[in-house]
Amino acid sequence: MHFDIFIYSTPLTSRFRGLNSRNGLLLRGPGGWGETSPFWDYDAEYSSAWLRAGIEAATEGFPTPVRNSIPVNVTVPAVGPEQAFEIARRGNARTAKVKVAEPGQSLADDVNRVAAVRQALGPDAKIRVDANGGWSIDDAVTALSAINRAAGGLEYAEQPVMDVEDLARVRRRVSVPIAADESIRRASDPFRVKELDAADLVVVKNQPLGGVRRALDIAGQIGMPVVVSSALESSIGIRAGLAFAAALPELPYACGLATVQLFSRDTVAQPLLPDNGKITVRDVEPDYLPAPDPQLVDQWEQRLAAMWEYVDVDASYTLHRDSYQPAKDLEDTHD
Repeated sequence: MHFDIFIYSTPLTSRFRGLNSRNGLLLRGPGGWGETSPFWDYDAEYSSAWLRAGIEAATEGFPTPVRNSIPVNVTVPAVGPEQAFEIARRGNARTAKVKVAEPGQSLADDVNRVAAVRQALGPDAKIRVDANGGWSIDDAVTALSAINRAAGGLEYAEQPVMDVEDLARVRRRVSVPIAADESIRRASDPFRVKELDAADLVVVKNQPLGGVRRALDIAGQIGMPVVVSSALESSIGIRAGLAFAAALPELPYACGLATVQLFSRDTVAQPLLPDNGKITVRDVEPDYLPAPDPQLVDQWEQRLAAMWEYVDVDASYTLHRDSYQPAKDLEDTHD
């Protein structure tokens, strides 16, 4: 079995997760396309789960869906209130996830941002916040009280503190439901969250867990409400997230899968974007991928080789240095 692997890279429309741009790998295999896009601060062993997710999508495809459209939230980065208002208004969704606890910003910044989103969406919309583990226990308790008032009631707060033990402590001190996200990076993590009664629900991303089927298995075992979320992927990776959400027996919350809106340039001609708060489940493939920067290719070449050491798969691959154009024969895209 052979994989052809291409690099994508795009600026972001707003700074997100400390990033101004996003890049990753797109794998073409016998079953179609998959994405592998671990963030650069992850080591090779942990990142290999993301590679397994891309291999799964490119070889096995996806499980049979039980729904063909997925409700999603609009994601509002840690921007000023005027920009937050516009992003929420244009987001084409009735649920918003607002980033808070951004380094260098204040609680007042968070409160004003959340209030602007509420103003943009009206009283019937749902608002959730995501702190990415940025608060201490006491700061989380204080901040969630203020932000909950500004929101007119939060649907939930995602990862207000980093450690699972601290997450449980915060949950006992606030009335806002708590969601675990960064606490669920590896397959054993959700069970630790459940054991400590640290959250009301879990945010699950299929790439860090090794693929859609593994994520479905874990979701079934933990028996907690699941929110399917993006790892800031292109539409190729979002397709896997949609497959995960589409195969879950129950889907009580809007999913965080509308993040292609943050890309200045997606990898496909018709991106997986929401329409009336939902994304239709459909297959996609790259339209055109510009030739990546040679230095970026060198970086991914080293990282891919390191990740591959942890993946038990009988396969070879070619990491392409030039552009991808689907009208061209595959042989023309080889080095």
